Parts: sequence; structure tokens; C-alpha cells
Amino acid sequence: MVKKILIVDDETDFIELLEYKLKSDRFDVSIAENGIIAFKMAKKEKFDLILLDVKMPKQDGVSTFEQLKADNETKNIPVIFITAFPDAEVKKKVMDMGAKDYIAKSYDDGELLLRLNRVLR
Repeated sequence: MVKKILIVDDETDFIELLEYKLKSDRFDVSIAENGIIAFKMAKKEKFDLILLDVKMPKQDGVSTFEQLKADNETKNIPVIFITAFPDAEVKKKVMDMGAKDYIAKSYDDGELLLRLNRVLR
């Protein structure tokens, strides 16, 4: 069964690379450029996982995660934070809230796939 992943990020170059990698590994990928759009999409579609950036315009990743967790329809979707600006306090906060992982954007492709598949099992 193909797993559906929502990538939430505002950096076009990063999205294109990640989307290409995930599609080549047979994931069904959707894109949202900010948290507001991501929440609306998560309410409409069934995603197996959300990859969520921390810093974005309009609504940051932490606020989006809080919104997802507060909603009965979206609260059980696993979320992995993926960020260019790792921050120990933010990491602790989101992990305490139930995030499944927190990954720096300087990740290795093999490591990323291992971590995604671990969460999706």
C-alpha cells in the first residue's frame, strides 16, 4: 500500500528535492507551502505522515502542530519536524507534544528514509 505524505515547507528548492526523493521511493506526496494550507489539506485527505518545517510564513510549524493535535480528525497523524534551524527548546517542546521525530535539513537520504519508515510502521 502506497503511503501518503504531506510536505509542509515554504522553500521551493527543498520541496522539489524531497518530493523527487520520496516519489522515487514510491510515496504519494502532496505539498503545502504553509501551515494554514496544510491544516485544511489534513482535514480533507487522509495522510499517513506529515513532514513539517518549523519556520514558515503565515503560520509556523509549531502553531500548525498545535492545531493538528487539537483537532479530532487530525490529531493522530504522525508528524516529523524537518528544519534548517535546529533549536533544542523547540525540539523538546514538539517532542513533548507528540512529534515522532525532529530532523535537520542537512539529513542523509538513507537516514531520512529509515526514520520515515520507522514512523510509518
